Amino acid sequence: MRPGLLGLAVLLIALGGLGSAFAITSVRATGSYLAIARAVPVGTVLGADDVVAVQVAGGQGLDPVPSDRVTEVIGKRAAVTLTPGTLLTMAQLTDKPLLAPGQQQVSVGLKPSEVPAKRLRPGDKVLLFSTRGEGDSAAAPATRFQAVVIDMATPAANSVVLYLALAAKDVPAVVALAAGDRIAVVLSAAA
Repeated sequence: MRPGLLGLAVLLIALGGLGSAFAITSVRATGSYLAIARAVPVGTVLGADDVVAVQVAGGQGLDPVPSDRVTEVIGKRAAVTLTPGTLLTMAQLTDKPLLAPGQQQVSVGLKPSEVPAKRLRPGDKVLLFSTRGEGDSAAAPATRFQAVVIDMATPAANSVVLYLALAAKDVPAVVALAAGDRIAVVLSAAA
């Protein structure tokens, strides 16, 4: 028996043991984080029943809220719709009200082809333009309104609902235009 081969065998056995120990400690390295227990619509204030502590192994690249920070999230408002079973991050929460002073919320129903992006996010800024209706002059200028996306829903495959915050003075005109399917939406700034 050669001493070199014996040394190589011992080295390989030691490296295998170290690799196994590393794998076992990596799998066992779990943390306790907050996950969403039930659906939380955008704008809703989080309560204790809305979150649950879960054990997660690994998690490189994730930024979930540790379960010992539960008191920091209770009472904050959901900045986006929170889905059950997902990990909670601080970026999904806000202290600010969704409507600024002097704003009101409206919903606008659109076809998917009329939405300027596949998915609009809360905080995205949009412009609403009036479109011509029957009997309108071709020279009539389009009216423009500024709005901020609060949420977006797709209740059916061929419909999209945008929930928007806009100046209270613009609400009657936007509601009338939306009721007549005479509104176009343009994304002006992503959040």
